[in-house]
Amino acid sequence: MMLERFALRSRGLLAGVAMSALLAAPAFAVSPPDTLVEGFAIDDIITMDPGEAFELSTAEVTGNTYDLLVRLDLSDTSKVKGDLAESWTVSDDGLTYTFKLKPGMKFASGNPITAADVAYSFERAVKLDKSPAFIIEQLGISGDNVAEKAKAVDDTTFQFVVDKAYAPSFVLNCLSATVASVVDSKLVKEHVAAVKPSADYKWDNDFGNAWLKTGYAGSGPYKLREWRANQAVVLERNDNYNGEKAKLARVIYRNMKESSAQRLALEAGDIDVARNLEPNDLDAIAKNADLTTASAPKGTVYYISLNQKNPNLAKPEVRQAFKYLVDYDAMASTILKGIGEIHQSFLPKGDLGAVDENPFKFDVAKAKELLAKAGLPDGFKVTMDVRTGQPTTGMAESIQQTLGQAGIKLEIIPGDGKQTLTKYRARNHDIYIGNWGQDYFDPNSNAQTFASNPDNSDAAKIKTLAWRNAWDIPDLTKETEAALLEKDSAKRADMYKDLQQKILDTSPFVIIHQQLEVAGLRKNLKDFKLGPSFDTNFVWTVSK
Repeated sequence: MMLERFALRSRGLLAGVAMSALLAAPAFAVSPPDTLVEGFAIDDIITMDPGEAFELSTAEVTGNTYDLLVRLDLSDTSKVKGDLAESWTVSDDGLTYTFKLKPGMKFASGNPITAADVAYSFERAVKLDKSPAFIIEQLGISGDNVAEKAKAVDDTTFQFVVDKAYAPSFVLNCLSATVASVVDSKLVKEHVAAVKPSADYKWDNDFGNAWLKTGYAGSGPYKLREWRANQAVVLERNDNYNGEKAKLARVIYRNMKESSAQRLALEAGDIDVARNLEPNDLDAIAKNADLTTASAPKGTVYYISLNQKNPNLAKPEVRQAFKYLVDYDAMASTILKGIGEIHQSFLPKGDLGAVDENPFKFDVAKAKELLAKAGLPDGFKVTMDVRTGQPTTGMAESIQQTLGQAGIKLEIIPGDGKQTLTKYRARNHDIYIGNWGQDYFDPNSNAQTFASNPDNSDAAKIKTLAWRNAWDIPDLTKETEAALLEKDSAKRADMYKDLQQKILDTSPFVIIHQQLEVAGLRKNLKDFKLGPSFDTNFVWTVSK
């Protein structure tokens, strides 16, 4: 259906034949001059519905195919800028946000973009209540009140009412998440399926969810032409786009999981961009005169955490000792070379209030001194749950070796993602190594999980990373909540700086590095850039 909808008869048919050859053949020689071809591990995609999708690959597709009211300002990521919204105001009581839409905009279908489309987009996301819906729901929005809280005042005015006088930057950052993408309500309503209400779902239709799993109803620079699960995603230029038109006719993401396969395809010219490269392949690309790289720090941090239910790990001196028993520099030059950079604070660089200070260095003598103060001069035995795969396995083995120099005998317990996460979420681990990525581009996304634990009991409903590690922190929890209500951005940034310092000083978290996304690319590409988040890897500016 997608092929038929967007093909332009004979011209589209010829393009479709060319693309089929490109996707099917193991080697296509050189990619077409009007097409960007990326080798990318896109097997995580399960749906294209922006109200449901919460996977990294889908976020990139959504970011290039749907518009939002506001979008992250890449020139200053502590701010947002208007996308569909021309301007907005916040009421004196801090509860009502009023957005004025730019005039004369159209969806890819040709239907006009109105405030009613925005309201419907919020309504369907909240009522569907899929994984990303909490980003909007945390603002006091529910299926029962969304029609009143998110409504069209007239064709060009949308009003959004929240339950508390939050920091405007927090609210606006939430509205820049992909779940707030604006859909073509007229088109979606043509494809709704009837649903029998139940105790778990009380609405009488699916808001087009079944259709949008593979369909498209957006207004972005590109439109979705086709998604073949575990094979490819094909985007086509949207000539109805309201901004500067995409420079290339189409973009193809080919599902390629292996780093070596991506490198070989890039060297041969089969693809223009390789997206999942490991350090050895990056080194090879650096030696190739026809290739270059692009990189950007992402909002994902890697860390180890110490369960405070373990009496040895609960000692403050032990928590600090661990921070001196990681060889950060050695990891940066080997396991993490090109794909991560040392970063010891819970807020990734680019966030409002993020600090880029790394006070801890590998220091066995300092660690032994701290262990002696804790009454453990000879060390102790402990286990670490590790998801099999890189870079976590390599990081765990490095930490096992450096802990041993201080007398701490670490047993690595390998497992798949489901095994390690299930154990971690049940607070049954000693030490866990993993990563945490932002759910939306705002400091609260990480502060709420690293620095907040409203209820430390096993029966708690809110299970942050602090809770998973049984770290009871009522004072820090209050500070995290207060930062959400600070309207002055500079003061809010200072509050997060203070939280980061306290986490560095006292927490059971040893934050090691921030993910660095890197891509290898052909040198004939122009203006290819990676953004600070996966939904800001924009491709409409790229040309050859």
